[in-house]
Amino acid sequence: MSRLVITSNRVLRSPAAPAAPGTIIVDKTSGTIVQVLDTVQSRQDFSEADEVVEAGDNVVMPGVVDAHVHINEPGRTDWEGFTTATKAAAAGGVTTLIDMPLNSIPPTTTVSNLHEKLNAAREKISVDVGFYGGVIPSNLNDLIPLVKEGVKGFKCFMIESGVDEFPCVNKQQIEDAMKKFQELQREGKDTVFMFHAEMDCGDVPKPDGMDPKAYNTFLHQRPQVLETNAIRTIIEVAKEHPEVRCHIVHLSASDALPMIRQAKAEGVQLTVETCPHYLSLNSEIVPEGATEYKCCPPIREDENRDKLWEALKEGTIDYVVSDHSPCVVELKLMDEGDFLGAWGGIGGLQFGIPVVWTEARRRGCTIQDLTKWQSFNTARQVGLGDTKGSIKEGADADFVIWNPDETFVVTEDIIEFKNKVTPYMGRTLHGVVKETFVRGKKVWSQGNFTTETPVGKLLL
Repeated sequence: MSRLVITSNRVLRSPAAPAAPGTIIVDKTSGTIVQVLDTVQSRQDFSEADEVVEAGDNVVMPGVVDAHVHINEPGRTDWEGFTTATKAAAAGGVTTLIDMPLNSIPPTTTVSNLHEKLNAAREKISVDVGFYGGVIPSNLNDLIPLVKEGVKGFKCFMIESGVDEFPCVNKQQIEDAMKKFQELQREGKDTVFMFHAEMDCGDVPKPDGMDPKAYNTFLHQRPQVLETNAIRTIIEVAKEHPEVRCHIVHLSASDALPMIRQAKAEGVQLTVETCPHYLSLNSEIVPEGATEYKCCPPIREDENRDKLWEALKEGTIDYVVSDHSPCVVELKLMDEGDFLGAWGGIGGLQFGIPVVWTEARRRGCTIQDLTKWQSFNTARQVGLGDTKGSIKEGADADFVIWNPDETFVVTEDIIEFKNKVTPYMGRTLHGVVKETFVRGKKVWSQGNFTTETPVGKLLL
């Protein structure tokens, strides 16, 4: 057996227990963990091992499972592609990501479109990649075939998505899709129905006469009521189809938290995610014309951010994902500083651990919380809980080795995703990723990629 051995004084196996001394033994051929010991063994104990990594006081924890990433290939590869996205993931300790059904052309709304995406991804991915399907008005009969092809869930928009090939759905179309998913559940096939939860019920204020360079102009146009409208509808439909798992993506509006808490207390199958930018940024700090901060739903006030943190810590919000949604620099209209016309999406795939950890540590959270929010819960959500998100015998040998106490500054030269635009530029963050392993193969070490050959696997 070809073996990899990793030792550390701080091995974090799962959220269930704090980091502790340990030794991890990996079968490099299968890429799986064969043993986890409760002590730090010496290098001499493993003289026959092919590779020994002594992490010392650095934390060894499960690789991040980022369950919300827009890769955009094929069709908009100049926005982001499989090569650059998965390299950015590896540099940030992300060992698994799940690709959203848009903004590629074609979107992942049919089996043939999925196959186009799979063909585009092959031999390019540095980490493991799964895929979601999309729900649009015209693809009701494609949903069950997509599940049988292995997609990890489905996403729809309740407001215009911003790209013509992925139109939004109305309540009736949502109910029709729910009936299809309910059929699947009764056949023993699990999936999750995810919602971009913004819905215009005629209450979107017009920005007439307001300065397009002022962030509050955009915030005024995207009020919390859009999210509460949508989430109220999602809960209604979820109650009518109790066998179907429903999920709210990128929650931004704290006004929705009371109804979410109540729905969960009533046993509605509802999970919720939020994103690093909503947890680390607030509207009061956004400079005039700084369109790199624009996303939908928007970054809101500091008071709102505090309420999101409370909900995350108590479990009302289940996990944190990047919602990496880049575009070409020109579409951000940075020279004009036009918040109303700029593309809405945050570039941040590489910085999930340090962005969240920098704020989490200030709020008294632990690295156990971090792995729960970014690895354990996300893996379970997409049906990968047996192989991803924990350090245990039989699981994939996906690890991130990092120093939670060391700091670094985000600069353009360290960014691995394609378009180097991010609201984190120039920020000092806690948490430096030292090494990343994907199924026992080292892909990132000390600021450099360690293999020329992409080692990622398509997860279907």
